[in-house]
Amino acid sequence: MAVHRVEKLLRKVAKAMEKARVPYAVVGGNAVAAWVATVDEGAVRATKDVDILVRRADLGRVSEAMRGIGLMSAEVLGVTMFVDRQRPNPRTGVYVVFANELIRPHYAHPAPDPDDTVQMSEGLHIVDLPALVRMKLLSFRRVDQVHIEDMLSVDLIDAALVNSLPDDLRARLVEIQETME
Repeated sequence: MAVHRVEKLLRKVAKAMEKARVPYAVVGGNAVAAWVATVDEGAVRATKDVDILVRRADLGRVSEAMRGIGLMSAEVLGVTMFVDRQRPNPRTGVYVVFANELIRPHYAHPAPDPDDTVQMSEGLHIVDLPALVRMKLLSFRRVDQVHIEDMLSVDLIDAALVNSLPDDLRARLVEIQETME
């Protein structure tokens, strides 16, 4: 049920963004799932929310598009998100990541731009693989480390991608590789 709900929400959000002509990229767990599925659908992990990357200048149009699909704006602990009007649960909402900005004040690198996307066969604009790997290594929470492990386990992260990483993020990747089971 939950997996179907997230998939349905993701499709609604993407359709609303397309209709509003707002540049966006799917990021987070759904982006990891889309990339992992290109190699092994059986290795895909479920996620409970939707994360989208947009430019701050487009937030008004994003808000209007989200209202059109029954979502209202909310801010929780400094994070901009959209939640269902009838059941406003932040855990199952649509989280906004602002492009070209630091996601957290202590991060060393900004989020990518929505132009750094790949349109997957499902029609979704997914952040490109190098940008996704950088985002996951930058956040480096346990869930992000597991997502990196998932991508490593299906050989999505190759030497060229590793060599393109800044030194600080490459060190984090090595740490994950050395502790993987």
